[in-house]
Amino acid sequence: MTQPSTPSAAAAGRGHENAPAGRGHENAPPGRVHEVDAVRGFALAGILVANIGFLADPGYALTGVMPIPDGPVAYTIVALVLTKFYVIFSFLFGYSFTLQMRAAERAGASVRARTLRRCLGLFLIGVAHGFLLWVGDILTLYALLGVALLALRGLRPRTAVITGAAIIGTLTLVMAALAALSALGPSPAPAATADPAEAARVLALATGGPLDFLRMQAGLYPPMALMVWVFQGPTALAMFLFGLAAGKSRLLEGLGARTRLLRRVQWIGFGAGLPGGVLYAWSTPRGGVAEVAGLAVNTVTSLLLAAAYVATLVRVIGRFPAVGRALAPAGRMAASNYLGQSLLVALVFTGYGLALGGRLAPIAVMGVAAAIYAVLLTLSAWWLRSHRQGPVEYGLRRLTNGPARS
Repeated sequence: MTQPSTPSAAAAGRGHENAPAGRGHENAPPGRVHEVDAVRGFALAGILVANIGFLADPGYALTGVMPIPDGPVAYTIVALVLTKFYVIFSFLFGYSFTLQMRAAERAGASVRARTLRRCLGLFLIGVAHGFLLWVGDILTLYALLGVALLALRGLRPRTAVITGAAIIGTLTLVMAALAALSALGPSPAPAATADPAEAARVLALATGGPLDFLRMQAGLYPPMALMVWVFQGPTALAMFLFGLAAGKSRLLEGLGARTRLLRRVQWIGFGAGLPGGVLYAWSTPRGGVAEVAGLAVNTVTSLLLAAAYVATLVRVIGRFPAVGRALAPAGRMAASNYLGQSLLVALVFTGYGLALGGRLAPIAVMGVAAAIYAVLLTLSAWWLRSHRQGPVEYGLRRLTNGPARS
């Protein structure tokens, strides 16, 4: 399973219908929800941290099941970051879908036609992203699930929540059953390990030159895309439905004033999510029953921890508005930043640029991630001083609205 470099990914489709950004709200188009853009901007950091390790040491990461926590940095990322942030983007995709529906209705346009055009744009961008930059792209999955969400748009909020919860519950029960069946086996299955020769081959391709890197991408992307669809698809669909329910209920509008709710989310989310994340990190390299049981627990606790992160950020923004103003520009053009971070990571670690793959210690890789994130925050704020939206968002909006609208 890979984390969407999402991401974003998820951010892709929501360029013009959610939060303000820039310096306060004055440059933002009307109808945006400031907290949503700030949360997206924050989630981009988590997506970057989760994904950067795959290209920082591609021979190791891309030939195994997932990065194995073999040190404190990797262990912390698996416990606190991996699988936690793409669910935030998935939730926001569903939330933004309701805003897009309202925008289409106000314009007298077809919700169906607009959504299908947007999903087509997301899919094409995702395919290019997957082949050229990042094999863990999630935009194609979001495009496919966006069509499913279009079919489910008539669900009432309560029904959408129940359906999403049923999906998560079913996934958890299936994995728990697999863990139980594994425990009944004659001997535990060993943890998956990467073949050193294959790892060396992949690393050589990744760092050899642009054409070598493209050859690696062409070989790895199709099966990786299938893995993303199969393993992340059900959870992403559940989060789409939760977001749909939240959007119809306008849950995120004025959320910062709901202190008691935010505190409750923090207590439950951190109380269950942190132990679940630690168990997930501990169990991942062990294989067999432990790994599957850890996945079953993480299916639920990752959502709780993600919710706690969002609640904490909303409370921080309420107390320190400058934090929201710093994060919102990146979230307002999250699709552009999602692709931009993939490009910058590739320029640092692959044959497209410095070819540092496999050469930096994990803590140094995190330093690179921090630098890339700072660059993206700065560029986003600069861009939005003179533009209403990011370049990718602009293209998606033109395609979504059709040839008669800009």
